[in-house]
Amino acid sequence: MIRKATIEDIKPIHSLLMYYGALGELLPRPLSQLYDDVRNFLVCEDLKNNAIIGCCALQICWENLAEIRSLAVDQDHQRQGIGSQLIKAAFEEAKSFKIKKIFTLTYKPEFFTKFGFVQIDKSNLPLKIWSDCIHCVKFPDCDETAMIKEIESR
Repeated sequence: MIRKATIEDIKPIHSLLMYYGALGELLPRPLSQLYDDVRNFLVCEDLKNNAIIGCCALQICWENLAEIRSLAVDQDHQRQGIGSQLIKAAFEEAKSFKIKKIFTLTYKPEFFTKFGFVQIDKSNLPLKIWSDCIHCVKFPDCDETAMIKEIESR
């Protein structure tokens, strides 16, 4: 089940992000930042086991631009369409805010290509998005791939 995250979901989200961060597959986020951004998160909950098995955040960045970030699915639940469901739910949420473009910075560009994202040069993104990046251990040598997708509004 895909739903909006609650405060109770933050520690499981943090665990997912730390796991994949340690593998170098995404950038981990501090627990304090996750509490600040709880409203941005969607989660996939395994109702049978009452466990969070996936997460994704939609961060609004500018007038017509949002970012998909922190997309992660528990290793035991890979290849079951959970990541796809989370992306589609993020698209619907973006449409509800009348967002026209969504971008992502990713180590998995092949996954995002399936949803119509295209690779762009990072310099094409507004400067405002880099406010989070200055806190990253990889700044200014970002090795993620920038991708963007235009979405249709309702």
